[in-house]
Amino acid sequence: MHKNVLKKHAKDGAIWGFIVLELVFFGIAGEYLSMTDTVFLAPDNMILLLKQAAPLGIIALGMTIIMINGNIDLSVGATFALCAIVMLDSMTWPILAPLGDWAIPFAWGLALLTGMLMGLINGLIVWKTGVDAFIVTLGAMLGFRGLVFMYNGEQPTFHLNWTMVDIAESKPLGIPLQILVFGVCVAIVWWIMNRTVHGRNAYAIGSNREAAVNAGIKVGPHMLLNYVLIGFLAALSAITFYSESGSVNPNDGMLYELWVITAVVLGGTKLTGGKGSIIATVGGILAIQLMRKGLGFIGADTAMVNLVIGSILIAVLYLDKQLNRKGEEELKI
Repeated sequence: MHKNVLKKHAKDGAIWGFIVLELVFFGIAGEYLSMTDTVFLAPDNMILLLKQAAPLGIIALGMTIIMINGNIDLSVGATFALCAIVMLDSMTWPILAPLGDWAIPFAWGLALLTGMLMGLINGLIVWKTGVDAFIVTLGAMLGFRGLVFMYNGEQPTFHLNWTMVDIAESKPLGIPLQILVFGVCVAIVWWIMNRTVHGRNAYAIGSNREAAVNAGIKVGPHMLLNYVLIGFLAALSAITFYSESGSVNPNDGMLYELWVITAVVLGGTKLTGGKGSIIATVGGILAIQLMRKGLGFIGADTAMVNLVIGSILIAVLYLDKQLNRKGEEELKI
């Protein structure tokens, strides 16, 4: 038992060790390879990195719950873009435009409702049809993206409200708002997964769905709630990002689902469900963002960044499979 606990802590802490290695490597490499005089480990650069990581990080929290539950959601990128379009465009609607700045909370609310509705659709189909979540959300990804392109005739959606920009750029307690929202989301989702019956049920369903049903857990409604939650978080992510930028392109959010899933898996969450950690997912998001920003800092192009992160993901999955195989062999002995 003691040996297994040590192994678990070692695996959970691996992502943080990897982050330290990234910081050391890019801190040193940046001095020799960077084309600017900027220091990679400068506090302002690290704060900017955290701010840029927040939108993906918020979605990754919901993806962690979904994957612990034994499911997946490939539609989060399209949901992210659709919620942003609804938020910005709704402020120009005849019913909201006369409200001026008071339209902002209504626009945010409509974006959140849109995200929850998209999650509800996914959850209901997975629950009621029994079709694999991968197939359902793959179809939803294409369908929701189609709505994004149809909304404004494939044109960008633009509405810059300076009050909303000021809110998005504010620094409560001296912390950029995006980072603060991400931190609050981490705390709430961690509490849900570690201190509530819903969280315990997520692990139980992901580990053995049949046993969970026999134990009286209502698997369908439970999955439905998780899909609504990830839809809410995708919308919240869109709000934190587009309240500042004020412009959405139809292609925005593409590949977000892959970046998010990569971060969650790097954090140690099993694709098959039953195992995962919210804090380790935060580590996965930071590792991904450090890699993207660090490689760009030393002159690598986007293709190289994708190649390196893809290779790392494959290596992590292979190592995780080998460790799990060894653990199963030990149990047999």
